Amino acid sequence: MRDVVEIGLGKTAQRGYHLDDIAIVPSRRTRDVDDVSTAWQLDAYQFKIPCVAHPSDATMSPASAAKLSELGGLGVLNVEGLWTRYEDPSRVLGELTALGDDDPATRRLQEVYAEPIRPELIAERVRQMRAGGGTVAARVSPQHTLALAPVVLDAGVDILVIQGTLVSAEHVSTTDEPLNLKEFIADLDLPVVVGGCTDYKTALHLMRTGAAGVIVGIGADEWSTTDSVLGIRVPMATAIADAAAARRDYLDETGGRYVHLIADGDLQTSGDIAKALGCGADAVMLGEPLSLCDEAPAAGAWWHSVASHPKLPRGAFGVADEPLGTMEQLLFGPADSPDGQQNLFGGLRRAMAKCGYRDLKEFQRVGLVLDR
Repeated sequence: MRDVVEIGLGKTAQRGYHLDDIAIVPSRRTRDVDDVSTAWQLDAYQFKIPCVAHPSDATMSPASAAKLSELGGLGVLNVEGLWTRYEDPSRVLGELTALGDDDPATRRLQEVYAEPIRPELIAERVRQMRAGGGTVAARVSPQHTLALAPVVLDAGVDILVIQGTLVSAEHVSTTDEPLNLKEFIADLDLPVVVGGCTDYKTALHLMRTGAAGVIVGIGADEWSTTDSVLGIRVPMATAIADAAAARRDYLDETGGRYVHLIADGDLQTSGDIAKALGCGADAVMLGEPLSLCDEAPAAGAWWHSVASHPKLPRGAFGVADEPLGTMEQLLFGPADSPDGQQNLFGGLRRAMAKCGYRDLKEFQRVGLVLDR
């Protein structure tokens, strides 16, 4: 039964847990690390590692998205970002990377993202990603899906990601035509990933739209200000576990349709990735960790896509850090520091081996303990 706390007369709150609040409990068996598989599959697309890129311009260019796909993950390009607003965004990216602590970074982000989106550049960026090989995925926001999705689909993407801070299956509006996710997805012949969501009920409703994957979380990290701006903070361990319960119930409801959960938020190290998967996620969405690779287009700077919102930005600008190595080194090692920021999926493999599990589906059954 869910732990409910009375916070005052007539008001209760459910207790939730962050990934830092839990730890993995090894079982009676261990396994050789070479016998462990981190393979993951979304619809017909197979991946070597359960890694989806957070679609920030700080980390994802057509080249870096293709590189992540080459390494076995899923690169996702934001088609509302700089790459579809500027023919060559390298100058803008260089200017943003050079911003210091005292510079008005948010105002500058708002200025550079005020440039209109050019549909012809969407097609060109998708073509560049296709030429790089691998699976091609693009992100649109819910409010711009009806306008931009036809352009994205005509360009020939493999996977469409509809992502906002929070996405519901039933958006009510008296001023604009709302996006009906169920009708929209039903008309498509490619897998759609939607999110984020934070609770059981929303996750279940998003699954009922026909989505192939649901993003759990709002991408929160140390740079996120969604808590201070909107009062919304997501305890990721609880959010993932609740969404996993919704997935189980939806599986029974449909007689076997499985929807993949992608955890987005509170993920910095290989240990965080292992705990998110142990809570029930099928894959993780990495943002800031990928900003620290040599291939990141912003050379170590980091910002969320909502950090440039023209009226209500939610996310600080992360001042550029020195890269920690190539993308391959961050994902697969070798690591030259003991903090878990390199060899992210090598660390996951070893965690699975220490606990005796051979694949990701088995690892979702790992024991957990509260230790804080």
